[in-house]
Amino acid sequence: MKALQLVLAFVLLTGAAIAQEAEYKAGNEGWMVDLDKAYEASIKEGKPIMANFTGSDWCGWCKKLTAAVFVKDEFKAWAAENVILLELDFPRRTKLPEKYRNQNGNLQQAFKVTGYPTIWVFNMDKDKNTGQYQIEALGKTGYAPTVAQFTGAVDQFLN
Repeated sequence: MKALQLVLAFVLLTGAAIAQEAEYKAGNEGWMVDLDKAYEASIKEGKPIMANFTGSDWCGWCKKLTAAVFVKDEFKAWAAENVILLELDFPRRTKLPEKYRNQNGNLQQAFKVTGYPTIWVFNMDKDKNTGQYQIEALGKTGYAPTVAQFTGAVDQFLN
């Protein structure tokens, strides 16, 4: 009976973890949170990835950037044409699923991100033998007060 209870508890906990992971999504519409999915979309659409390193629930400049740029229709139209959007969040009050905490932390180290918001634009390739990603950084930017200023800065990396 105890073995059955342990198995049931494991199944319930595993199911809760999977459900939490399945429910996790970016704070802004149209942004991805999974690097593998962003990579697939990048390859399929032939666009670089634009990763927003953010502290969504505590970083004032991140919130300002979202309000001034990321929620605007002009930005959404530009992004749909030019980049694959990836949100890499480092919240303080919200707990991310472990998969995304690890992914985001690894990318934070790879890109040497020390402040927020930091936006990196990059291409990726996947080594067929090892499955490891190789990153070609195109450029980085941060806060900009308008869509035109933000997209203008990113356009310099894309051209």
